[in-house]
Amino acid sequence: MGRLFVVNLEGEGNIYSCKHCRTHLALSQHIVSKSFHSRHGKAYLFSKVVNVSFGEKDDRQMTTGMHTVADIFCVGCGSLVGWKYEIAHENGQKYKEGKSVLERFKVSGPDDGSSYWSSQEAHGGGSDADDV
Repeated sequence: MGRLFVVNLEGEGNIYSCKHCRTHLALSQHIVSKSFHSRHGKAYLFSKVVNVSFGEKDDRQMTTGMHTVADIFCVGCGSLVGWKYEIAHENGQKYKEGKSVLERFKVSGPDDGSSYWSSQEAHGGGSDADDV
């Protein structure tokens, strides 16, 4: 296996990172919706995530209908941190295609009360209930 290249988001805004290894995953300005839910509770829909790898595509029946998704894994430690919408099978859900969900239970971020993260400069499966 080759050398791992990890994108560092420090200095670009409020950062969401893997709770296990603190690898940077996303910026708060890329949040599309904070109204998603997963098996472990709250989840956020992001337009862009970094430092992740994707699992196999899988059709899943979610709260808002059938979707083809791929699990998202942190490249730093391999932890499952969410999923990516590949295909939304219902027309009203097409806005999700190409976007990723990170589960709040599995990431650290500016709104979790952590002083380290709040001081930074500017299958998962489950449901995907949303109010965009």
